[in-house]
Amino acid sequence: MIKIRPYEDKDWKQICAIHDAGRPDELRGSCDPRAFVPIEEDSEVEDLKANQKFVALDEDRVVGFVGVDDKYLAWLYVDPAYYHRGIGRLLLKKGLEAIGSDAWTIVLDGNKNAIRLYESEGFVEARRFESDNAGYPCTCLRLEKKS
Repeated sequence: MIKIRPYEDKDWKQICAIHDAGRPDELRGSCDPRAFVPIEEDSEVEDLKANQKFVALDEDRVVGFVGVDDKYLAWLYVDPAYYHRGIGRLLLKKGLEAIGSDAWTIVLDGNKNAIRLYESEGFVEARRFESDNAGYPCTCLRLEKKS
């Protein structure tokens, strides 16, 4: 049984490992795989540290996490060994509960699984734009969920 609880400092190494395991899947089909940077070496690590976070637990093992910053659903990663078990949806719903109305997120255009998940929870594409990941070009989507 998967449980969701607030992040604790002891979870840091586990959420970093989950990010680093899942990030290549996020980049696949969206961006050059050389854009992968371990989270602890990424300039966005301070953003992650500052976000309100929740973790998904299988027994005592952290298997996913979500991070929110005001109305921005900034982080959502699941351990690849736990894909397609509904954990991402549970974490998304927990993040939306913390955000309240008018949530938004940014996803890579090629991340079809994430896009399907967000759309199934009422997010719609608000904007498409060119950006970069670690210096490699990519197309991003801003998805919004209005109340």
